[in-house]
Amino acid sequence: MEEILKILNDVKVFFVATTEDDKPRVRPFGFAMIFEGKLYFCTGNHKNVYRQLKTNPNLEICAMITEDEWIRINGKAVFDDRQSPKEKVFELCPSLYNIYSSAEDPRFEVFYLTDCEAVIYSMTDEPRKIEI
Repeated sequence: MEEILKILNDVKVFFVATTEDDKPRVRPFGFAMIFEGKLYFCTGNHKNVYRQLKTNPNLEICAMITEDEWIRINGKAVFDDRQSPKEKVFELCPSLYNIYSSAEDPRFEVFYLTDCEAVIYSMTDEPRKIEI
């Protein structure tokens, strides 16, 4: 999981795909963390991505690692309403204060992935699965 986090942090922007009415929806994300052994992300409950994941928790993440290498991560989003992971997000990413008033902001949400699979693909090598 550390390898996945390093990749997501190194690329800075990765893309999260959800569905809405059986149509794909993709948007950029820029924050991930490991908390209590799980890969966490954050969003706002006023956003479409939140509603989409509440309706259908399946998602896929994709990011380019190099010119010819990319990662795909799929799993199910589980929202966590505890304060401890929310506070950790703000500790690691204080720029979120520009969007949310605090970890207690009622719009702020965190979620982690379950049933995950991560694979690195390459134009030249066989796919490599990363254990999660």
